[in-house]
Parts: sequence; C-alpha cells; structure tokens
Amino acid sequence: MESLRDDLIKKLGEEKLLIIEGSRIGIAGAGGLGSNCAHNLVRSGFKKFKIVDFDTITAANLDRQFYFLDQVGQKKVEALKINLCRINPELDIEIEAVKITENNIRKLFKDCHIVVECLDTAEGKGMLVNRLLPEGKFIVSASGLGGIGSSDEIKTHKLKENLVIIGDLRSDIKDRPALSPRVSIAAAKEADVVLEYVLRGTLDKP
Repeated sequence: MESLRDDLIKKLGEEKLLIIEGSRIGIAGAGGLGSNCAHNLVRSGFKKFKIVDFDTITAANLDRQFYFLDQVGQKKVEALKINLCRINPELDIEIEAVKITENNIRKLFKDCHIVVECLDTAEGKGMLVNRLLPEGKFIVSASGLGGIGSSDEIKTHKLKENLVIIGDLRSDIKDRPALSPRVSIAAAKEADVVLEYVLRGTLDKP
C-alpha cells in the first residue's frame, strides 16, 4: 500500500519533503486553530512538533476542534497527539500541558523554527508576538475569525518578514462566535503559510 510519505514525494519531491520533515513547529494552543492547523501540517508532511496547551476537552469544543466525543475530559495536548499519530504514526511530538506565560514562553518554544499562535485572547496573542518576535522566529498569528459567511475576508497579512497574521483583523468572537467553517479556513491558511515559508528555503534554525 502506498504510504502518506510516498504520496507527498510524488507531489512535492523528496528534497522538499526532507526540508519539511526537518522543520520543528511550535503550536501555542490546541483549540480550534491549533488542533486544525496541526492536522493540516501533518497531512503536508511535517513530523516534528512542540504543542502546548493547559486545557481539557469539553463537549462545547466539538463544534470546531479536531477532537471526538469519547475524548471529552482528556487533556487537549494528549488527545491531539493521539489523533495526529493516527494520520502518521512516525511523528515526533513533544507536548506540554501547561499555561503559556511571559515567564515560560521562550523556554517552551526555544527549539522551534516556527511558532503558530493559536491562543484565545488578544492579551495572549500580543504577549506571544512581543516575546518571540525578537528571538527571530517566524510567527504565524490569527486575528478576526468570528461569525458566519464572508470567509473571503479571512486574508493573509504579512506585517514583517517573520510575522504573518491570518484573519479579517476586526471580528470579535465575543460578539460573533467562532464556528467551524471560518476557524478551519484560518487554521488551514496558517498551515499553508508555514508550508510556503519552509519551502521558500529561508528557514533558519534557532
């Protein structure tokens, strides 16, 4: 039977796939953005991850996150690792079930080439960017995913050479709840930005 890797070699070539497989991706938050971005990255050939989230799965998460009913009550990072390894059992995933703070964020992601911001609050998003951008890491963030429809407004905004933000930059999930379609679009765009960045050949090790 043809493997996932065989299929990706046909589509990308082995040289490009080796670059993808050698990249270590940090995912800050394993909710709607993080869990969906992660499975898109795995399906694109990425194998090395550091995933950090302190939260547990609830039934309310199932409307937009890459989890299943029988996983309710489990730690998100533990369940996500299981789900991702069902796609590719050869993954190298390090998980941390801790809250990301100003004091630990640099240590948590020090070995990651790229960090994908998938946090819930504006404060958390800002803290991640402010702490990790000076480290020279490539950061993909998200802002403005709430509501229904108008999905073409979820765009890719390159703010700096190493900072890209996905979203409409205005919708607030407090006023317009985030549902699966727009969250999934944003998560897929985050993964696509990571893939494009890696294959441009500009990836520097930390």
